[in-house]
Amino acid sequence: MGQQQLLLIILGVIIVGIAVSVAITIFNDNLISSNRDQIQNDLLFIASKAQEFYATPASRAGGGHSFSGITADATGIKKLVSQEFIDNNNGTYSVRSAGSSTTVQFQGVGKVQLPDGSYPTYTCRVRTYSFSIRKRN
Repeated sequence: MGQQQLLLIILGVIIVGIAVSVAITIFNDNLISSNRDQIQNDLLFIASKAQEFYATPASRAGGGHSFSGITADATGIKKLVSQEFIDNNNGTYSVRSAGSSTTVQFQGVGKVQLPDGSYPTYTCRVRTYSFSIRKRN
């Protein structure tokens, strides 16, 4: 085999190695982005359930125009969603701050590890007729 052929083989191996490295990076970036989107969607679902709880009369196991029945422990979020939803493939969800008469705050932590070793985390503040989601990392 000639020197030119060996050089072409080495060049081909280098190019394939770079392509594989770029593909892995793109795949990981898309995985993180997808997990972030899934966490936000789940928090939107929890926010809608919290607003539904707020609007439901207390006589029908609702909040009676208050979020105060949503406590900052496991039983608080279980009033809104099932145990399976609290810790699903997308993330783990909890009540960040207990409900008051006008607001409650939830937190979602993703399942895909970020390059710095942490996990995507979002908070969702729910008010009587609105909500906002904030990225924590």
